[in-house]
Amino acid sequence: MHDYDLLVVGSANADLVIGVDRRPGAGETVLGSDLAVHPGGKGANQAVAAARLGARAALLARVGDDDYGRLLLESQRTAGVDTVGVLVGGAPTGVALITVDPSGDNSIVVSPGANARLTPDDVRAAGSLLAASRVVSLQLEIPLETVAEVVRAADAGIGDRPGPRVVLNPSPPAPLPDDVLAVCDPLVVNEHEARFLLRDDPAGGSGAPEEWAEALLARGPRSVVVTLGGDGALVADRDRTVRVPSPPVEAVDTTGAGDAFTGALGWRLGVGDDLETAVRFAVRVGAAAVTRAGAQESFPTADGMAAR
Repeated sequence: MHDYDLLVVGSANADLVIGVDRRPGAGETVLGSDLAVHPGGKGANQAVAAARLGARAALLARVGDDDYGRLLLESQRTAGVDTVGVLVGGAPTGVALITVDPSGDNSIVVSPGANARLTPDDVRAAGSLLAASRVVSLQLEIPLETVAEVVRAADAGIGDRPGPRVVLNPSPPAPLPDDVLAVCDPLVVNEHEARFLLRDDPAGGSGAPEEWAEALLARGPRSVVVTLGGDGALVADRDRTVRVPSPPVEAVDTTGAGDAFTGALGWRLGVGDDLETAVRFAVRVGAAAVTRAGAQESFPTADGMAAR
């Protein structure tokens, strides 16, 4: 019996958000709205997204011993995430500085803080958490060596138990070692991330997500999901490629929508859905998330999804 449908290993940030009429250019100052502080970070967001939908979810992350760290712990617990894996101290809590324009598009600068101090040793010390999880979801707002340690442990298994299935979203994009790519099932990328990973591949210059997925599969992952914003997502494995449309919605704020998608995807894989079925659900969750402002507070609940 697994204790968790989904373990998220990743970042926890305080999001400092300002609305602007337009984002500033180089050397330019613009006036914005009052500052709003929200719990965020890709790891924390994915865990909350899954838990709000009903997942048995846990988070392995590091926050500072400060007010932002306490905000993040409280938001996880309120959503129903098990925080036994959240380590405290070593550096200030990570912060994301976010500007949001009237169309809902955002620009983000991240100060990693404590996220940069989540180490491979922390992962090894959390072996029981990995062993207790069906799926582990990762992003790249923590050190790549830490991500690689999680993937290695998942691939090797923990003790006498098989390791969790690995879902990896390479965001912010960075080069990924072949041995990490080989365990991804799926590798989840948006257009920007796909083009970065394929920057030396002719397919990276094409406008066709099907070509990106084929080229990414050739790099070694077991499956690939390309998220396409309002156009939904594309699912690809060795056998087939399928487009999954998104329901039409009015976008208010795209912050965290990709995390809502990936958290929902990891949860559904953890409870036994096949990849296409999980993506069809996750696309609906991502669409719901863009209809409300903010990241975690925009994520739908199980009741909210049932009513849509």
